[in-house]
Amino acid sequence: MAIRFDGKVAIVTGAGGGLGRQHALALAARGARVVVNDLGVARDGEGSSASPAQAVVAEIVAAGGEAIANGASVTDPVAVQAMVDDAVARWGSVDILVNNAGVLRDKSFAKMTLEDFRFVVDVHLMGAVNCTKAVWDGMRARNYGRIVMTTSSSGLYGNFGQANYGAAKMALVGLMQTLSIEGAKNNIKVNCLAPTAHTRMTEDLGAALPLEALGPELVSPGLLYLVSEDAPSRVILAAGAGGFERAYVTITQGDYATGPDALEQIADRFDVISARTGEIVPEMGAAQGMIELTKAQAAHGG
Repeated sequence: MAIRFDGKVAIVTGAGGGLGRQHALALAARGARVVVNDLGVARDGEGSSASPAQAVVAEIVAAGGEAIANGASVTDPVAVQAMVDDAVARWGSVDILVNNAGVLRDKSFAKMTLEDFRFVVDVHLMGAVNCTKAVWDGMRARNYGRIVMTTSSSGLYGNFGQANYGAAKMALVGLMQTLSIEGAKNNIKVNCLAPTAHTRMTEDLGAALPLEALGPELVSPGLLYLVSEDAPSRVILAAGAGGFERAYVTITQGDYATGPDALEQIADRFDVISARTGEIVPEMGAAQGMIELTKAQAAHGG
């Protein structure tokens, strides 16, 4: 059976182009009413224009769908709340939130200004926080919500020149981990998407990427799954060029070291501490403490 979004209302931020545009078009094509949010800024966050969002809305409407444009900056919580309130007033709810808006200000950390670091974190991390906070209570009240954070391999694994971007993107994983726990009782499912696609955000990487194979439309099916009725929760889904993978944050079984020479024990046994045999994906942060206490109890004959 085809997966549909009839009757659902979705907000997609940064939807004036690239991945956001494809996400919005794909949701609308399967029946969702879509708020196309885009400030219309340049890749580095400068300037603004309403036309990109309006153009995407025109595409959706021409194809028989329903959509409205919104130019709120995700860094402005008052404007974000007004966007959500407008969507609820118009269509009755917000069921799906796709936190996709982002900017780049790439430089090596040595050359990066603190202003550029803060700005990128503000857009990616606090922008997602602002949007999620604005829809959270409504989703809890209706016992339904689907939220996706857009993370990145640059956050999960690092990338030269992207300390600000990588820090923000990994922070979104931490946000997702906790919100998926807190939202579970109200059927709010929260996931992360780590896309690889050729958009204006990645155009400088052209020499390293086979751009013809990296269309953003190849990522959106993964996004649709993460916001569907039967979506999983607490997933980091990597997607690009038609390939889909899962990334995990794991912890090894480790080893026990204590006493005056604990430092030397750690140094001597670091290969044992690092061994991935028996590693787990914790259900919550307390799992680390339980692993450590279990080792301590075993060492003391408990």
